[in-house]
Amino acid sequence: MQVSEGDLSVRVPEQPDAGVGEGVFFNPDQELNRDLTVAVLRTVRDRDGRESYLDAHAATGVRGVRAANEGFDATLCDRDSDATELCRTNLDRNGLDGTVETRNANALLHEQHFDIVDLDPFGTPIPFADAAFRGARHFVCVTATDTAPLCGAHRESGIRSYSAVPQNTEYHAEMGLRVLLGALVRTAARYDVAATPVLSHATSHYVRTYLSLSRRASDANDALGSVGYVHHCFSCRHRESQSGLIARPPDECPACGANVRTAGPLWLARPHDGVFVGDVRDRLTDELGTADRARDLLTTLDGELDTPTHYDQHRLCRQWGRSARAMDEFLDRLRGAGFAASRTHYGGTTFKTDATAAEIEIATDPGSGSA
Repeated sequence: MQVSEGDLSVRVPEQPDAGVGEGVFFNPDQELNRDLTVAVLRTVRDRDGRESYLDAHAATGVRGVRAANEGFDATLCDRDSDATELCRTNLDRNGLDGTVETRNANALLHEQHFDIVDLDPFGTPIPFADAAFRGARHFVCVTATDTAPLCGAHRESGIRSYSAVPQNTEYHAEMGLRVLLGALVRTAARYDVAATPVLSHATSHYVRTYLSLSRRASDANDALGSVGYVHHCFSCRHRESQSGLIARPPDECPACGANVRTAGPLWLARPHDGVFVGDVRDRLTDELGTADRARDLLTTLDGELDTPTHYDQHRLCRQWGRSARAMDEFLDRLRGAGFAASRTHYGGTTFKTDATAAEIEIATDPGSGSA
């Protein structure tokens, strides 16, 4: 069948049971992901003049074709010959030039270098991360769709894939994002490369991040300084973070005395750069099918507080035996009590704050008199 994205038309296989079987896969739900990629590529090109782009897991070639349409010297790679045949078809039908490679992305990345490398495999991207950080000159883009291992729902699988211990908390999407970032930053550091996330989001059962690279060992050291642990109490929802690669959990929860569980190593610093996010937002043009959604997402990201976890009002209110409020009113009460608070992109009832769980309960109590 034919689909349109941006101002392009591409052929994709009919997939009534998307993700079932071993054929060439196209996911229409990731149009937002691809539209944001286009805006990111425009930003990187305009800032730094980067030209070469590798779509390392091209499948139908939609992402690589769109990069070629933006003027990039695009290489579309897939080990499936049916996929690369479709890539050539989609380049030709849009009158675009590009290189198509039928091979394993790791092998290609050990032989060639690209300004930008984009990893979008099925499942975990970690088997391709080493080659990506060695083969990318400036920028690595990564999608992970194995959200259950990342967020701790499939804990053992997460440990195997990411060399980290995830915990299945109420901020599970952010847990997944930060576990992924921690693993990528540690992988890059093995090659004296600093990988700094400039835009990251967890949307519709996938995690997406864009990392700017520096090949200075001192920068890699600095990046590792933003990796650490989160210690979480499942009894009262208190949590605290700790920098460093050696975990030092408290003997008990400082708020209620219960045992705590530790997640990590994971990324603790801000998962995006505000200036970069603004530049990407400026390059979201109206021919992109999800432009409005993408602008809303980036606006929310830019307003998120710089804390490594978030809360869900509904979950807190259930624990307290209290009815939930409108989010604006709830956040206004927190701010009125002297705390910083912001919405997050993880859900309509999620928020970040510098208040502890106990302080949130008191500040938002309808009988507290806070305004």
